[in-house]
Amino acid sequence: MKKTIFLATACLAVGLIQSCGNNASNKEAQTDSAQEINEAVKPVDDKSSEFAVEAANGGMLEVAMGKLAQEKATNPRVKEFGNMMVNDHSKANDELKALATSKNITLPALVNPEDQKHLDELAKKSGKDFDKEYMKMMVDDHDHDVKKFEDASNDLTDADLKAFATNTLPTLKAHQDSAKAVKDGLK
Repeated sequence: MKKTIFLATACLAVGLIQSCGNNASNKEAQTDSAQEINEAVKPVDDKSSEFAVEAANGGMLEVAMGKLAQEKATNPRVKEFGNMMVNDHSKANDELKALATSKNITLPALVNPEDQKHLDELAKKSGKDFDKEYMKMMVDDHDHDVKKFEDASNDLTDADLKAFATNTLPTLKAHQDSAKAVKDGLK
């Protein structure tokens, strides 16, 4: 009897470990599941919850890329920009998490798989190649982010998320300008 219980427990443990081992599908499931939960629970309107999920994903990506820049950048301005990304986006991420918690909005725990792929590709670069690619990505990301946050600050129906977008927008615009200046300085 003890052997049977032990074997059953061991099989269960192996199954759980194997199911946790597939990182790509776990990341995708966690990212996708945040929006699916929000669609089912309806803590706020769909547009507001989609914005929150996308903003959380983008914020996590900016922090992860900023940490890479702190480690791998060779240009002091790129390192400094990476530090600013970690500090400012960590602060915004914390604000968004608190707001989402108060509204029962589920946010992703990990960066979505497509963005993780870009992060992994960036991590393989070094030296000036890293600096140039990171700053190119930062300009592109902030162009996208500014547009999304402008739209959210005008269009969202949830007043608190709309205020978050409006209050975060000046920082994103400053990042956008700074990213362009640093990128242009690398040429």
